[in-house]
Amino acid sequence: MPGPPCSNLFRAGKKAVTESKHSHQVQQIGHNAEHLREREPTMRITVVLCTYNRCQTLRRALDSAAGLTVPESVHWEILVVDNNSDDQTREVVQEFSSRYPGRFRYLFEPQPGKSYALNAGIREARGDVLAFMDDDVTVEPTWLQNLTAALHDGEWAGAGGRILPARWFSPPRWLSLEGPYAMGTILALFDLGPEAGQLAQPPFGTNMAFRREMFDKYGCFRTDLGPSPGSEIREEDTEFGRRLMGAGERLRYEPSAVVYHAVPEHRLKKGYFKAFSFDHGRASVREVGARPDIWGIRRQYFSMVKMGILLVVSTLRWLVTSPPQRRFYYKLWVWMTV
Repeated sequence: MPGPPCSNLFRAGKKAVTESKHSHQVQQIGHNAEHLREREPTMRITVVLCTYNRCQTLRRALDSAAGLTVPESVHWEILVVDNNSDDQTREVVQEFSSRYPGRFRYLFEPQPGKSYALNAGIREARGDVLAFMDDDVTVEPTWLQNLTAALHDGEWAGAGGRILPARWFSPPRWLSLEGPYAMGTILALFDLGPEAGQLAQPPFGTNMAFRREMFDKYGCFRTDLGPSPGSEIREEDTEFGRRLMGAGERLRYEPSAVVYHAVPEHRLKKGYFKAFSFDHGRASVREVGARPDIWGIRRQYFSMVKMGILLVVSTLRWLVTSPPQRRFYYKLWVWMTV
């Protein structure tokens, strides 16, 4: 299922960029064309940050973003999309807009749901490249430059970087973050090692970037996925990456683009992991949607048999495994399958 079309969403953003170019040219009357070309940015980047009622962590995120080091030839902005918050979110963004004129912008999106906020950000973005971060991360100063450096031409459609836990993070004994039983993805951690290269799996939403034309070509984020009031079904970010990869687009893994993701205490409970795994299974079913029959038999019957076998195998592994990390890993497979 494709995402909502984005072509009509770009008109406002493109108009803003066009008007900005026109204003710049008027101011440069009397200068020669060569001088104009030297001063014009070679790349425009918009960082889209969606937020909902997290003004305290948002402040830390924006403070780290304000310290980004980007070449002078790159014009960049941080677009904060307020998804109908009722805390001090607007005031926090206005504070940063005053401290850093032209760097931070505020956008209010009244429709609840992260995908609606993301798509509103895409509509209003002025960049040729759109990067994404969340309101509960901090970024290294070189994050944006390293994440987007390979997106100047058409070789790569997008890129993703490493998402590491905050430096003070200490996992509980039952949680493995490395090896075949790693469960860090449930905490939105993403670390494929120190070597850059082509991604075989989609990046996560708090550390990814795409050329803007990808949204025009393949649509925006699906609004039936992504967290919203009353639903913790996610996958709006990884579905978009899979959509591009399924169409033959290449995504780059850039390990030097690093963000640090805060892990609140309530997410270090087994109940959170089980609920997340259950919702992940629901999101996977929703992402695939209805598919053609096989030999006149509804495909869902084959899927039910497959999932039944997986459920039995996962349950047996859960019951007979003794190491706590491995045992809980298989238990999560059971919750994802039911």
